[in-house]
Amino acid sequence: MRNQMRERQVALELARQRELFYWLGAFYFTSVIGALSSYRYKRNSSILTPLVPLTFIFAYQADLAYGNKLHRILIEAEHIMQFEPHLLQLPLDVPTPASIDLKRIQNDENKRSHSHPPAF
Repeated sequence: MRNQMRERQVALELARQRELFYWLGAFYFTSVIGALSSYRYKRNSSILTPLVPLTFIFAYQADLAYGNKLHRILIEAEHIMQFEPHLLQLPLDVPTPASIDLKRIQNDENKRSHSHPPAF
């Protein structure tokens, strides 16, 4: 059941990335056409400069939506889980039932001692 939910979440995220890719693609190609037509009339190469970062963003999104980027991310995540588990540990380790109860008691005591705010 959990695996099916995870698969649905991954599929939903992939569909979201593909939809974003369509919008980014439309923006990118509109920008390319505008920059090239502006360059054609003005002959100023600095007009084409914004296309460099846009090309990288477009290529990244294409790789994520239709390439094997998601597969490479999963492989890297497995590598981290297998060989670098210290990066996944919670700060101060996992809470124990005893530490949770102790914190709850401390919070109750703090509420009792500060239950009446000072009158002004």
